[in-house]
Amino acid sequence: MIKIKNLKVWVWEKVILNWVNIEFEIWKNYCLLWKNGSGKSTLSSFLMWHPWYNYIEWSVEIDWKDLFSLWVEERSAAWLFLSFQNVPEITGINLWEYLRIIYNISLKNINKDQKDISPFIFKRHVKKYLDELSIPEIFLDRDLNVGFSGWEKRKIEILQMKLIWPKYIILDEIDSWLDLDAFRAVAEMLKNLSSENNTLIIITHYFKILEYVSVDKVYVMKDWKVEREWWIDMINEIMEKGFE
Repeated sequence: MIKIKNLKVWVWEKVILNWVNIEFEIWKNYCLLWKNGSGKSTLSSFLMWHPWYNYIEWSVEIDWKDLFSLWVEERSAAWLFLSFQNVPEITGINLWEYLRIIYNISLKNINKDQKDISPFIFKRHVKKYLDELSIPEIFLDRDLNVGFSGWEKRKIEILQMKLIWPKYIILDEIDSWLDLDAFRAVAEMLKNLSSENNTLIIITHYFKILEYVSVDKVYVMKDWKVEREWWIDMINEIMEKGFE
């Protein structure tokens, strides 16, 4: 469980999260809603320790560990994964090496004595996911996300999820930069990824993705805090009447 209590965050003397209280249980899916600028993406970036953000009040636990005692890599080791709204391109980092490194780290999170998987064995392992996601094997020779389309970047993110199987997956407007066909394909992949072993936290102000991925609870964020929590029928109400 991720449990956030009385979280107040500021950057450059401006409050960007104001007494946030929210919980995400494992095996359940959630949706964060409201207009742009309401604090949804800020919350996700803060959980992964965005370097700009400062906190003055807090209580955040992930599986009963104090989140603020964990560095960024330790938060990833605690099975927290963030899918970016705008996926960065990183020149000089080979995609195949990057995937192999994060896969070996994920294995060592389970067993500290685990030895690194050899490049040969890893390539055989990753190939089944490449085939499943229709990712050309030649992509592995390219730099991380460099020159990829929005659709290809999303598939690379889902490939990472399949390799390391994080427990808490934050999807920050994953429907951004996708055409209709690409969106449908990504939504279907997320539907297949969702299981009793993980939690999807969907950040969006559109609702089409919820036709593919079912959620158990909706949190409405307004004025940088959780204004209301509700069940999925609130989505239908907002679709009919608008946010206001």
